[in-house]
Amino acid sequence: MNFRLELDKSDIFQTVRKSAEALGLETYVIGGFVRDMILKRPSKDIDFVCVGSGIKLAKEVAKNSERNTNVTVFKNFGTAMLKIGDWELEFVGARKESYQRNSRKPIVENGTLQDDQNRRDFTINALAISLNKENYGEVIDPFDGLKHLKSKIIKTPLDPDITFSDDPLRIMRAIRFSAQLNFDIEPITFDAIIKNVERLKIVSKERITDELNKIILSRQPSYGFKLLFHSGVLKEIFPEMVALHGVETIDKKSHKDNFYHTLQVLDNVAAVSNDLWLRWAAILHDIAKPPTKRFNKKVGWTFHGHEDKGARMVPGIFRKLKLPMNEHMKFVQKLVLLHLRPIALVNEHITDSAVRRLVFDAGDALESLMILCRADITSKNDKKVTRYLQNFDKVERKILEVEEKDQIRNFQPIITGKIIMETFDIKPSKVIGEIKDEIKEAILDGKITNTLEDAYPFMLECARKKGLKPIEQDSRT
Repeated sequence: MNFRLELDKSDIFQTVRKSAEALGLETYVIGGFVRDMILKRPSKDIDFVCVGSGIKLAKEVAKNSERNTNVTVFKNFGTAMLKIGDWELEFVGARKESYQRNSRKPIVENGTLQDDQNRRDFTINALAISLNKENYGEVIDPFDGLKHLKSKIIKTPLDPDITFSDDPLRIMRAIRFSAQLNFDIEPITFDAIIKNVERLKIVSKERITDELNKIILSRQPSYGFKLLFHSGVLKEIFPEMVALHGVETIDKKSHKDNFYHTLQVLDNVAAVSNDLWLRWAAILHDIAKPPTKRFNKKVGWTFHGHEDKGARMVPGIFRKLKLPMNEHMKFVQKLVLLHLRPIALVNEHITDSAVRRLVFDAGDALESLMILCRADITSKNDKKVTRYLQNFDKVERKILEVEEKDQIRNFQPIITGKIIMETFDIKPSKVIGEIKDEIKEAILDGKITNTLEDAYPFMLECARKKGLKPIEQDSRT
């Protein structure tokens, strides 16, 4: 197979080719770009390997490029990177690697193209295309990578047991590529993953979570999670999710398998949103069901309070997985806490007060919450799902109606702490917060409007019950 015509479409390959010839360096395009070009997947990252100094080649390419570009050199790794327009090019000298048992950082030596292909993680990532004069455009495929692309197989070039033991992050990468490309992992390779799961202990949490997030962002993330589960990887990296698995039966009453339910919810969210943190909310929405599970002879299985306990579990899970402890974590926590609220509205007469409170509590996360709640409706009974979704349509219409009328989302009561302190000549204290809360609750219940005309007299009445008197009658009353 020859890709001369594809290479000729971009002046980048011509610049790299001429630069390599000027330096007398045997040079190849290698890895993910080659794989994606054959699969017709978009890619803007190109890896080049040369037999010699990749840093020298990168500097020569920058010099010969018609566009201004700076070379970023990583001396410790013997690599260099530069950007040309939207393209990101990385250059490395061909090398061979060996590993020590307690580290995934290799001992690196200069090597040949064959050595470099031997060190690649999977056969589909070991494909190289020559930029050399004598075989320009030709694919160098020593491990049947082309065949595996066609048959949709993830397989290691060398012994998978050694491959995963040497660098156990490749375990996560195998499952990630399988999820992203919808490929199968070859049986012997999968067996080696199972055998080497405990080796993941030497990989940093950040690197593992980076791969996990890529699995979560795949088109159908449940596929990747099933591979993580059946290989034992999920138990190693995220045991709280594994705890959702299984069905218990007492007195012929069973609960659903919350692990597979969670995967269905995740896929449902993935079908309509690429938001990583909304997908994390789908993963964690029922995370506290195992510790809150109880059996009652009258009603069967219950999971009372799992939304509250789940929200309290979110920071610990984020911290353990080295996920960001910022607004993203708070967003996920909020959705986990609120995910039952819209569903509860479906089952009762929808009052303005209930809707107003939901809109206020959800704030800017309201649309995401409704996506999660729709995704959470899973059943083998299609009629039941349709009925619930139709009820959700009513809830959403009511939300729009109340929001348009009251503008309640993220509202702030018109009575501030400053007004309370000035009216009663008091210093900051607990009673100010209590009065503000009473005013907020009254507004949300629809007893008063969020106007000075309604809220100021209500404040005076609240304060009177607490023994406070205004320093003087205010014209606002």
